[in-house]
Amino acid sequence: MNTSEVAKLLGVSTSTVQRWVKQLELPMERNERGHYHFNSEDIEVLKKIHEQLQNGTLIQEITPIKEKKVPRKGAAKAVENHHAFEDLTAKVSKLEIELHSKADSVASYQLLQHRREIEDLQSQVNELTKQLEQFQKILSKVNIPSQLDDPIVFDSSKGKRKKKNIVSSLFGFL
Repeated sequence: MNTSEVAKLLGVSTSTVQRWVKQLELPMERNERGHYHFNSEDIEVLKKIHEQLQNGTLIQEITPIKEKKVPRKGAAKAVENHHAFEDLTAKVSKLEIELHSKADSVASYQLLQHRREIEDLQSQVNELTKQLEQFQKILSKVNIPSQLDDPIVFDSSKGKRKKKNIVSSLFGFL
């Protein structure tokens, strides 16, 4: 039965039935559109609630029924083909193993590349060190004239400048 049919049966409005279900947290079943669907047990519970309210009991004093109903049909679909699920799980596991293997090989390749680059840089540093030592030996053998020890002095005299006209100094573009 739907909400309006139950409301007619009890002699109340549909909003009253909906309010009872919500306020008392009644575990009523809903259909695929979200509308309440009442079976005979639910109708009996609602009749008892209606009687209590008719006898003067406040809705806050009515103890809510906390039974859990079976979920509506068709909400969850069970796995029908267990063999296909096992095959899929095996394939995923195999792909994960291959992925880890590939990641390991990539990391190893990168480490080897870095090692080669470091060895090349070390050989260049060694070569530059040898060349520097050779230049130092040559420099120590060569007698440097005393002129290099004298300080270098730049000519500090100012050259002649043209005097600018007052107008051109004011308007720099003339």
